[in-house]
Amino acid sequence: MNAAVAEVMREAGHSGRYARVIALSKKTEWQIDRDLLRGRTFDFSRKFLPDSLTLSHRLTFLSADDARLMSQVQGRTYAYIFGLVERFISAKMLDLTRAKIFGDQLALEGLVRFSNEEIKHQELFRQMEAMIAPHMPDGYRRVADPNDVARAVLAARTWAVLALTCHIELFVQSHYAESIAPQQEICPLFRDVFQFHWRDECQHVVLDELEWKAEHAALLPAERDLAVDDLIALVAAVDGILQAQSTADAGYFMRNAQGTYTVEQTAQIEASLLAAYRWQYIISGVQHPHFGRLLTGLTTPAQMSRIQAALAPILGS
Repeated sequence: MNAAVAEVMREAGHSGRYARVIALSKKTEWQIDRDLLRGRTFDFSRKFLPDSLTLSHRLTFLSADDARLMSQVQGRTYAYIFGLVERFISAKMLDLTRAKIFGDQLALEGLVRFSNEEIKHQELFRQMEAMIAPHMPDGYRRVADPNDVARAVLAARTWAVLALTCHIELFVQSHYAESIAPQQEICPLFRDVFQFHWRDECQHVVLDELEWKAEHAALLPAERDLAVDDLIALVAAVDGILQAQSTADAGYFMRNAQGTYTVEQTAQIEASLLAAYRWQYIISGVQHPHFGRLLTGLTTPAQMSRIQAALAPILGS
């Protein structure tokens, strides 16, 4: 969590935190074409994502060209998955505004700005796909429809949706700060996309936490227990998407790689892709220290045990 966000979380009072987030949002507001893209294109002579996220450094038999292709395939999916999850995040934030229309106007403005920024991100990731697709071989496949995923997620209890959202927006910060920002050799535009994305998500996570805690306080113990079940089911659903996408991406990579790989190496490529996607979208968030503190504080020991048991096969992989 960066310094500005940490300061917001120390701000006294509920409304004060919303006010600080709104001020930060206005200060860092950006537009896709004017501030970020500026007529630039993606550099396909470079990797898109660093090895610390793709885990492709484990595949020591890949040539430099195929390691670059692997990074670009995963980078394409990285943008797709973010666009996918932001569909349900923006919808949930809009849903939360209904309870605030005649109440806290700072909270209302904060959530409306949050939702608008997530809609902007969806447009950004659609533009990225349109810019990337003509320069990569045909046959890339997105396994899940954003609207179908959003409908399924939004059927879960709000507590669980906010927990999942907070988890996502915390790992966005760690991915950029710890893995993407330090790597000057990756595509500059790809790195800049996730710098601008990170700027907004640093503020969003403050609102996630405020709304999650408020929802928690409004629930009876039995309702919280059901919400934990929903969270476990949501993580399992995310993992199902990651398994399907990793299989699709492994096939796409193998059809377009320059090298010829053995059956054993092909199996390693498939396993590495799934491990990378689980690391990116589940494990790195679960292991984020702040998320761990929040989840522990908002669950009972028995509920945490259920969550840990459900995560064990993913963490163990």
